[in-house]
Amino acid sequence: MVPTAAQQTIRFTLNGKPVEARILPHHNLVEMLQDFGLFGARESCGQGLCGCCTVLVNGNAVSGCLYLAAFIDGADVVTVEHLASAGTLSPVQEAFLETGAFQCGFCTPGFVLMVHQLLDRNPEPTEEDIRHYLSGNLCRCASYREIIQAVRSAAEKRKSCATG
Repeated sequence: MVPTAAQQTIRFTLNGKPVEARILPHHNLVEMLQDFGLFGARESCGQGLCGCCTVLVNGNAVSGCLYLAAFIDGADVVTVEHLASAGTLSPVQEAFLETGAFQCGFCTPGFVLMVHQLLDRNPEPTEEDIRHYLSGNLCRCASYREIIQAVRSAAEKRKSCATG
C-alpha cells in the first residue's frame, strides 16, 4: 500500500470541463483517464511508438502511455470522446466511417486525434504531409490507404463547414 502522502491532487480541464484528480507520481495519462471512464486512449506498446494512446494536451498530441499524469496539472486535455458534439460526429470521425478507415478500431482514436491536429495545423495536406504526420501511428490491420482517403475527405468536410 502506497502512503497517502505520495498522492497529489492535480487540476486541469478535461474535454472542456474543469476537473481534479488524486494521482500517484508514477501514473501515466492513460491510467488517469480511465479513472474518469475514458477508454479511447489505449495503452498498446507502452513505449510511445504506436499512437494508440494519443491524447491532446494544450493542443499538442502526446503519447499518453509515456506522459505522466502529474504533467497535466493546469493543462487543457482533449480525448477522442470529446470530438463528437451533441450526438454529431466531427468531420474527421465522419470521414473515417465513410471511407472504412479502420478494421478492428483499436488504433482509430489515436489516428482521429492526430488527423484533427494535422488539419488544424495544415488544412490542405498533401499525401506526403499526411504520411509523414501519421508516421507515429500504427495500424496492425493495415488500412493505411483508407486512412489517407479519410484525411483527404475530412479536409474537404472541414473546408465545407468553414465556408458553408
